[in-house]
Amino acid sequence: MAFSTLLAFLGAAIILTLMPGPDNLFVLAQSITQDKKAGIATSLGLCTGLLVHIGAAVLGISAIIYQSTVIFSIVKFAGAAYLLYLAWQSFRAKGDPFTLEQQNVQAYVTLYRKGILMNILNPKVSLFFLALLPQFVTPSNGHVGLQMLILGIVFLVQALILFSIFSIFAGKVRKVIIGKPAIAERLNMIQGVLFTFIGIQIALSKQ
Repeated sequence: MAFSTLLAFLGAAIILTLMPGPDNLFVLAQSITQDKKAGIATSLGLCTGLLVHIGAAVLGISAIIYQSTVIFSIVKFAGAAYLLYLAWQSFRAKGDPFTLEQQNVQAYVTLYRKGILMNILNPKVSLFFLALLPQFVTPSNGHVGLQMLILGIVFLVQALILFSIFSIFAGKVRKVIIGKPAIAERLNMIQGVLFTFIGIQIALSKQ
């Protein structure tokens, strides 16, 4: 692949990753309500989930999902239901206090798994790669599948870097919030609202 093509794709990938979306909000929610390590663990999970979508795009499975309204709807509503379940858990814990010294921090492995599951259950991600990757592929160079795989890996790496930066930034914001008890006591509520918003966003998405 031409270096100029990779550079153009990287620029597009960075812009798209920076745009507000379910993944960004999910990482921010974990980082603010827990800590930056929680956000990074979630980021690793989300990017691991990207491997599934990249593979689906390369193998043409994404095209099948796009063509089947039933499959798309099943995956979409399963993802929305999962996010709303997480929101319900957060609302139930709305009275739990948060402090820097003693936090109700979930195991990072659990957060990693949540990131994977959330990404896999968002069919829009597969359709996103199905629409984006072919635009930067040069069929005359051959090995179309390999070209798409390389582009997918480039997207994954930059996403992981940016999500990690989001986590670090949100972690600093959390320290400011923790110093304000009135806000700190509502962190679970804030997280629940974010999860509800993400779940509704996925549920209302169209092919």
